[in-house]
Amino acid sequence: MSASAVFVLDLKGKPLISRNYKGDVSMAEIDHFMPLLMQKEEEGALTPLLTHGKVHFLWIKHTNLYLVATTMKNANASLVYSFLYKVVEVFSEYFKELEEESIRDNFVVIYELLDELMDFGFPQTTDSKILQEYITQQGNKLETGKSHVPPTVTNAVSWRSEGIKYKKNEVFIDVIESVNLLVNTNGSVLLSEIVGSIKLKVFLSGMPELRLGLNDRMLFELTGRGKNKSVELEDVKFHQCVRLSRFENDRTISFIPPDGDFELMSYRLNTQVKPLIWIESVIEKFSHSRVEIMVKAKGQFKKQSVANSVEISVPVPSDADSPKFKTSVGSAKYVPEKNIVIWSIKSFPGGKEFLMRAHFGLPSVEKEEVEGRPPIAVRFEIPYFTVSGIQVRYMKIIEKSGYQALPWVRYITQSGDYQLRTQ
Repeated sequence: MSASAVFVLDLKGKPLISRNYKGDVSMAEIDHFMPLLMQKEEEGALTPLLTHGKVHFLWIKHTNLYLVATTMKNANASLVYSFLYKVVEVFSEYFKELEEESIRDNFVVIYELLDELMDFGFPQTTDSKILQEYITQQGNKLETGKSHVPPTVTNAVSWRSEGIKYKKNEVFIDVIESVNLLVNTNGSVLLSEIVGSIKLKVFLSGMPELRLGLNDRMLFELTGRGKNKSVELEDVKFHQCVRLSRFENDRTISFIPPDGDFELMSYRLNTQVKPLIWIESVIEKFSHSRVEIMVKAKGQFKKQSVANSVEISVPVPSDADSPKFKTSVGSAKYVPEKNIVIWSIKSFPGGKEFLMRAHFGLPSVEKEEVEGRPPIAVRFEIPYFTVSGIQVRYMKIIEKSGYQALPWVRYITQSGDYQLRTQ
């Protein structure tokens, strides 16, 4: 079973718009949601599912809105949460920014969308590109005796329209990997994982079938190629267009793609990653007068690669003032509202080592409480490089008209939650 009703509330818990799908839960039940949420928040026991009597509230927060689904049954919670996040995605596609004002300005369109997104509590058409074919933001003129249902809604391929034409047929493939890393004060790696996604931008005519080949370890073992230069993918999640039965049989990623941008798949690798940018820091506090910080950053990736837009955020005492900086490369700036120094390096080649020294004054009166020291956070992006070694081996494009199409591939590694603790 799924949701009985869906509500969009403002920050005070006042319903802005709602849709009752099943009629088995009173719409007045939503009045109990906000007091319950505030009570749980005060108790420090806030959960994504709240219960009042026999009614369950499944909720998410987005900007200044709460999206709440109600049910009395033992609903499939992950389905309901996926639906609520999909609602946010669809509304954002329609109104650019999803906030209280955009809800108030677009009541008619939102009611139409809520009718199409869910039927009797079960998700229906949730692809924004298909919805935009027949729910437009322009006022519709009434045409009597004509009812037009887009063929995509009744098609087996509900995510792609027929009759798409391009002068130049191309596919752009982005392989993006985010590195999550947590390093202890003694230099040992506590957490290390790669979260990857393969995103496509498709400009293809007709109804093409695409086949994507990766250096997937299970595929290499099935075809007897050994494990060399192969990658073991975990937690693989596909777009609805991928034929899952085909993937389970012979690990072939075969699909008819939606038009334009979409995420084909995401994956995770729980492997020990050598920290790409290694940070060493020395913080010296001279009582009642000053604090000196020395930070050394080293690029531990291939020499031919370059990390772009590197930002190293170094925590400083909250009562520090009069900053002075000296950097071997890039620039440093003090952000007092966050109590950090941000060292920005536009271009950081692999194998290089850079230094930053910071000098701060301290007040003569020492603070009573001892401050905890937050970790150093690093942000970066390395183009033409993947940590996992994942590769797109081929992209076959098959279409009945037999046109030639060009696939383009780009690899990017970036920082996810990348932190190094300081002593």
